[in-house]
Amino acid sequence: MSAGERVRVAVVGTGDFGRNHVRVYKHLEDAELVGVVDLNHERARVVAEEFSTSVLSGVDALPGKVDAVTVAVPTRDHAAIGCWLLENGIDVLVEKPMAASLAEADSLMSSASRHGRVLQVGHLERFNPGVQAVLPIVNRPLYFEIDRLGVFSPRSLDIDVVYDVMIHDLDILLAMVDSPVAEIRALGIPVVTDKVDIAHAHLEFESGAVASLSASRVSIERVRKLRFFQHQEYFSVDYARKDALRIRVLQPGPQPQFDFQQLPVAKHEPLEAELRSFLDAVKRRAKPIVDGAAGRGALELADRVMAGILEHGRRVQLGDFATPRAIP
Repeated sequence: MSAGERVRVAVVGTGDFGRNHVRVYKHLEDAELVGVVDLNHERARVVAEEFSTSVLSGVDALPGKVDAVTVAVPTRDHAAIGCWLLENGIDVLVEKPMAASLAEADSLMSSASRHGRVLQVGHLERFNPGVQAVLPIVNRPLYFEIDRLGVFSPRSLDIDVVYDVMIHDLDILLAMVDSPVAEIRALGIPVVTDKVDIAHAHLEFESGAVASLSASRVSIERVRKLRFFQHQEYFSVDYARKDALRIRVLQPGPQPQFDFQQLPVAKHEPLEAELRSFLDAVKRRAKPIVDGAAGRGALELADRVMAGILEHGRRVQLGDFATPRAIP
């Protein structure tokens, strides 16, 4: 594909995520939006009309018409649709989590490798201007505090909050800490669904770094913040404001001196940056920034957090206070 040639794209799944992909593709100069696919034909029609594109009959109509596709369907269908597209010569951006299981993630990676296709995973926060501002200056982070709280929405209730929202921050941690996770302690509870709606995780890395993460989709307020410390430095990233603050210790001791610096950030929408990155990888036949291995790593860590939540739940059910006691 030549540098000036536009990438023919389609979006499979026109829910909240998919509609946003359609919106951004429509206005990217490197993309030619061919159409949308959705089992809900009325929803597909509404989105297609809104962004002046076509409704396609199904994924089997895509080969030969498109070069690349965003897959924004429920997680349980990611692997089946993604593998079919890859095996039919189409590059794929699959929303996070990349699959419903590690085995399905492996099948996506295998299909991409066998057929020489680009596979990108939609970990959007990698493209947040605040995150992009701090990534180049991360050296040896020691401690993280991460909060991701949101008000209730009927979106993505087929998966636990760990896979729905915490997985973004697990991906960021893996990008910042070049060390295996040695220990995980986690807890979580359902509140309004039969899935885990609130979760907390404590992670310890072999490097000595420690991370404390909280995620909720039933909060009364919206908070999306990442704070971390490295030697004589503190960083605060506000995902929602898309900014980053750096505080450096210029002089330690009983009368310390600090330098406060608002880091320069790019003025772009994270989704636009993500899709531009995907199109660039498609055109250059290059490894995407968030490739299948990165998506699988975040999914594996999310699985370990969920295992910790389940183990904590078993301990609670078997704890002393679960056994009736005589009143003294």
